[in-house]
Amino acid sequence: METHSVSKLLALYLVAALFVGSELIQCTTVSYDKKAILINGRRRLLISGSIHYPRSTPEMWEGLIQKAKDGGLDVIDTYVFWNGHEPSPGNYYFEGRYDLVRFIRTVQKAGLYLHLRIGPYVCAEWNFGGFPVWLKYVPGISFRTDNGPFKMAMQGFTQKIVQMMKNERLFASQGGPIILSQIENEYGPESKALGAAGHNYINWAAKMAVGMNTGVPWVMCKEDDAPDPMINACNGFYCDGFTPNKPYKPTLWTEAWSGWFSEFGGTVHHRPVQDLAFAVARFIQKGGSYVNYYMYHGGTNFGRTAGGPFITTSYDYDAPIDEYGLIREPKYTHLKELHRAIKLSEHALVSSDPTVTSLGSYQQAYVFNSGPRSCAAFLSNFHMKSAATVTFNNMHYDLPAWSISILPDCRNAVFNTAKVGVPTSRVQMTPTHNRLLYWETYDEDLSSLHDRSSISTIGLLEQINVTRDTSDYLWYMTNIEINSWESFLHGGKWPTLTLQSAGHAVHVFINGQFSGSAFGTREQREFTFTKPVNLHAGINRIALLSIAVGLPNVGLHFETWKTGIQGSVFLDGLSRGRKDLTMQKWLYKVGLNGETMNLVSPSGASSVDWIRASLATHNQQLKWYKAYFNAPLGNEPLALDMRSMGKGQVWINGQSIGRYWMAFANGDCSMCSYTGTYRETKCQLGCGQPTQRW
Repeated sequence: METHSVSKLLALYLVAALFVGSELIQCTTVSYDKKAILINGRRRLLISGSIHYPRSTPEMWEGLIQKAKDGGLDVIDTYVFWNGHEPSPGNYYFEGRYDLVRFIRTVQKAGLYLHLRIGPYVCAEWNFGGFPVWLKYVPGISFRTDNGPFKMAMQGFTQKIVQMMKNERLFASQGGPIILSQIENEYGPESKALGAAGHNYINWAAKMAVGMNTGVPWVMCKEDDAPDPMINACNGFYCDGFTPNKPYKPTLWTEAWSGWFSEFGGTVHHRPVQDLAFAVARFIQKGGSYVNYYMYHGGTNFGRTAGGPFITTSYDYDAPIDEYGLIREPKYTHLKELHRAIKLSEHALVSSDPTVTSLGSYQQAYVFNSGPRSCAAFLSNFHMKSAATVTFNNMHYDLPAWSISILPDCRNAVFNTAKVGVPTSRVQMTPTHNRLLYWETYDEDLSSLHDRSSISTIGLLEQINVTRDTSDYLWYMTNIEINSWESFLHGGKWPTLTLQSAGHAVHVFINGQFSGSAFGTREQREFTFTKPVNLHAGINRIALLSIAVGLPNVGLHFETWKTGIQGSVFLDGLSRGRKDLTMQKWLYKVGLNGETMNLVSPSGASSVDWIRASLATHNQQLKWYKAYFNAPLGNEPLALDMRSMGKGQVWINGQSIGRYWMAFANGDCSMCSYTGTYRETKCQLGCGQPTQRW
């Protein structure tokens, strides 16, 4: 584990300009029927994209939203992140990257609508699914079920957000941009597992939300039993097979997955834009009228916000706008052209139901005809290998494999999902040539760990119960006395230490010396460390540094899942056989000493003696690094190349950038074709390389 503190010799001055003027506030009526969302009584076919405000900086928001608008979007979609806004009970935070009102105002200024997904469970590969960790310790609580303490807390936060939006007049019914809100999130699997308790809870959540009188429709995604007037919606790689639970509700796709997230040790996932466009066109031709790309800009899991566990700091998601805010081609422009073709067809699409005609074994025509001057057709070829030439309205059309052509006037094909006319963009990381002034190091003090412990108990404690997620790190410490007559002290084999962990990683130290590491994976959090260890006669100190790599964000009652050293701890190879250490006295210390001293801040950094890196010893495994550099000129995105490092966290000017881990990707990076059903295991990139280098 290497932990870095990086500082810039840089001062930022923000100049605020106040514009005073008069603006006529026009209230908007939002409703729905079986075909579409109605805005001021007019059916709208809406294209949306997810941009999560805490995953980018406020300085980026305006540019990101403008690029989204230029890409043909009508709506920006975001979750609301409870644990970012209420870090402790009753103490709220809405500043910086969590300035929700500023973000929504920026959307409004761009002339776009907003879908506010309050949740407040978000999943989103976000730490603890968006729930604050303190919620786990409310007496009697059980998450996301018919449970009084949970419902009280959930309602309180939902009311807080809704009232804030009302106070700022941000709902469309008040003249604001918010046209939709979501309560709960992807509850279907939990509802089925919990039975009556789940059914009662979801009915309560719907009634609670509607009772807040926002003046805009509410949505529940992946919840087939969503009660009226909730609109149930679809999430997935494809949603053309989805039908709402009532015939008078519109067909909404709240998450069209533009790619997939990355996990440390896994590959980077790529979804070809030909398939994504094909999926969207399939949905529209089946009567869909609202599509939201998840994500349109994925951004960055700053600090310790990544969940999983093992989710990377990068949340790029192969989105049309990449992690750095740069346009990703051909995905961005190809989708922009798709949106243009759909908008040219909008009147026919929302005014009529399709007539479906077979054009061949794998080919069909979906024709929307609402009058002599309003006709649109979607010509599809579902064959995964062969192109086809079809005849429609006495004209011939060439359809590549796995594609749809859109004819806004039922004659001229203005777009085909498989025909990409935009070159692929390549992001090149180039050195800034800004010289680091110097590196300094500070060794984490291991000599007095036992003396600085704050808790002692018999047996092993669950990690999050001790840390309350204030740090990734928890020390488990104990002593063992070795008799001088042990055979391994006289030329025999070293004894073997074995420990079982519920996750997520561990570093083992014996008498202050590093002895080895082990870690789990996102799919298998639990793991076992077993290795010979060097003990001496007398008292030996065992220190186990257990490391959390993001808390779980999905799964039935994930609040009950355990982290830390939770199985047995024992030594094999002693003269009297196995020595079980599990139920002896253990000492605990939360976090690293450098965290306690706040070494990442200018004042904390000056409180210790740093050593020039050139003079530092290299036998210490836990080390802080610090460097100064001048900020490069220009406004291009900056990234840190971490390839020479191991595992840890990075700060710049006291701000936590996130975790890093040079874990190498293991997967199948064979040929990638856009044809055929896409899953996250298809089109993997980066095998044999660090999952996240930058």
